[in-house]
Amino acid sequence: MGLQEVINKQAEVPQPLLTEEQMEQINFTLIEALHTNKQVYLTYYKKGQCITEKGFIQFVDSLGELFIFIDEVFKLKNKMRLSELIDVRFT
Repeated sequence: MGLQEVINKQAEVPQPLLTEEQMEQINFTLIEALHTNKQVYLTYYKKGQCITEKGFIQFVDSLGELFIFIDEVFKLKNKMRLSELIDVRFT
């Protein structure tokens, strides 16, 4: 294992657990962002890290637990699971 891998492992955090109320609020914000096309800060959990990006919500499938986010920097479509979300806020 390389030094960078060791450093990365030490920086890992467990995924924060959200309350039912927090999950509902995230869902409402996603839907509002989708319908108003307002930009959001999206914080999600991936590989032991909490990552925040800025962009737009393009699609939300609450039943399938998926959504599509277009990041501001590269304009790439990111298909993500709702379960990875930690926070969504308007910019």
